[in-house]
Amino acid sequence: MIITKMALPRRTFLRTVGATLALPMLDAMVPALSTAAEPVRRLGFVYLPMGAVMDQWTPATTGKDFPLSPILNTFAGVRDQLTVLTGLDNAQAAQMGAGNGGHSRCAAVYLTCTHPKHTEGADIQAGTSIDQIAAGELGKHTQLPSLELAIDTSNAMVGNCENGYSCAYINTISWRTPTSPNPMESNPRKVFERLFGDGETRDQQLIRMQNQRSILDWVRGDLRRLERELGVADRVRVAEYLDAVRAVEQRIQLAEQQGDEDLLPLPAAPYGIPLSYEEHVELMFDMLWLAYRSDVTRVFTFALGRELSNRTYPQIGVPEAHHGVSHHQNDPVKLAKLVKLQTHHAQLTASFLERLKTTEDGDGSLLDHSVTMFGSGMSNSNVHDYTNLPVALFGGGSGQLQGSRHLSYAGETPVASLYLSLLEKVGSPVAEFGDGHVTLSGL
Repeated sequence: MIITKMALPRRTFLRTVGATLALPMLDAMVPALSTAAEPVRRLGFVYLPMGAVMDQWTPATTGKDFPLSPILNTFAGVRDQLTVLTGLDNAQAAQMGAGNGGHSRCAAVYLTCTHPKHTEGADIQAGTSIDQIAAGELGKHTQLPSLELAIDTSNAMVGNCENGYSCAYINTISWRTPTSPNPMESNPRKVFERLFGDGETRDQQLIRMQNQRSILDWVRGDLRRLERELGVADRVRVAEYLDAVRAVEQRIQLAEQQGDEDLLPLPAAPYGIPLSYEEHVELMFDMLWLAYRSDVTRVFTFALGRELSNRTYPQIGVPEAHHGVSHHQNDPVKLAKLVKLQTHHAQLTASFLERLKTTEDGDGSLLDHSVTMFGSGMSNSNVHDYTNLPVALFGGGSGQLQGSRHLSYAGETPVASLYLSLLEKVGSPVAEFGDGHVTLSGL
């Protein structure tokens, strides 16, 4: 028998000088004589700052088909791939003689499960975070090992932020090594250029921005040649994907026009950041969707806000600073506003997850072939509680996870055991992680 079907490589790029555009999964990338491509595994973390009101987060019953709680009800569209875990602690956020500083510790231990060194100097230390361990394996197959995104700019808080703790502890949730926190990018333009402008110099980027030329214009010739090799269904997929890329570009350009154009030539200028919080979050989620869709990366962290944030949300009826409201002292009015704020964060995240669910990826969807954890480094923010953390997992993990379940664990079960399980499920197993020594049962 002679096999004539030729498969495009999974990592197929459109290239020209200063521009690189990866393609989504196509039928033409399925190897000859196979019925489906081997699904990839992806792992992401969306950080909810300053805890959750747990009686509004925790479902009333455990097991399968539990009733959704008020905050989690916003995830009704993806509840079939939702796993809620309660009873998990991160004891490494305890004081351990360091006194106050709960926000700094909860952020630092969230994905490291390692007690941070009490210092406001350059000698910061925590642990390598789970996302970076996963990126060590999953990143071997992608252009970028991982993406670290945030809404709050990391350079806005420097020096000593909380009771002798360096601001570095709250400026990121991702640690490349125990002494090297990853910077988190808040500028959509810079994220877009990382994804699709690889190889461009800063001058080339500015010229293209000033000429309003799309990244798609730079790869047009390569695109025409590719389309001649594709079937009808693949051409439709490519067209839809490229429309999404162009739409994100246009939104970034609009945000830049609304800002101070005189700042654009400066490399460190905050160009490209929308004025609206919601638009900013949605644009960053769009970028993550594009990164997954084009397989540029398989690992991400995204902080919807920073610990100690004084951001206000008057557009949803919370004009007070988030940090102030988080210390509610059991005031029913403040608690109601805090629930409203946390539900708002959940709604923005749910839109991203629903988009993953409706995006084809091989023999399933992007949600089928990923795990996204949504939660916080503390539960009751009024007392910086690091026990019974709010944890919600979304996705099928390429067949590794069953959804629509609420799993409750006995007290003092370390969240690090969950991380050991997640690393195992995405193909990056380790023997120990932080204070975790065994995987989580029942997951």
